[in-house]
Amino acid sequence: MSSQSKEPQYQFLIERKEDGDTSRFGLMSSQTWQDDPKRLLFVLSRYKFAAKMLSGCRRVLEIGCADAFGTRIVRQAGPEVTAVDFDPIFIENARQTMDARWPVDFAVHDMTETPFGANTFDGAFALDVIEHITPEKEDAFVANVVRSLTPHGVLLLGCPSQASQAHASKPSREGHVNCKDGDEMRKLLGRYFHNIFVFSMNDEVVHTGYFPMAQYIFGLACGPKVVAASA
Repeated sequence: MSSQSKEPQYQFLIERKEDGDTSRFGLMSSQTWQDDPKRLLFVLSRYKFAAKMLSGCRRVLEIGCADAFGTRIVRQAGPEVTAVDFDPIFIENARQTMDARWPVDFAVHDMTETPFGANTFDGAFALDVIEHITPEKEDAFVANVVRSLTPHGVLLLGCPSQASQAHASKPSREGHVNCKDGDEMRKLLGRYFHNIFVFSMNDEVVHTGYFPMAQYIFGLACGPKVVAASA
């Protein structure tokens, strides 16, 4: 017998559960929810900002999606979304937890090696990715993103600020080899785009405040410069 809610407007929740219509976390989001649940709020806020900035783009590329827990927030904004990661374990996990109501195309790809498609995407974003890429490879990474964009494409990069690392936990710092401050983010993107807009973020709040006090840095870039195939 089906369980009955004391308030009838919530009965549909029980019915959906009994029909097997429930969601589950991916590898990374599950660990975050178990160990530091408030961080999940920060992560989803970054995706919300990405969704707002890329609203209006027809095709969007996410680079470094991990388990893609937040990707559907960008998908909710309306674009066609392709999400890539260089680790096949995460891509397989993302496919397993994907909901058909929020379709996303997944692929294994290393953006430091080659573009993904050519002049294909109107927008691209990478959250918590650039800090894992060595400075020696960051130019190849951004150049290959540019080659994946249309001539009027937009790129949003987000990463923990360099200043925040003095206060970050040991697990948070692991793998961080290339955190940026605001000026460094502007300089990197300025090599490949004509127009750069840099934002600060503290917890879930995005703002235009003092970069050295920001926990997180966003760089929004538009107007790609021409990048030679051999760059």
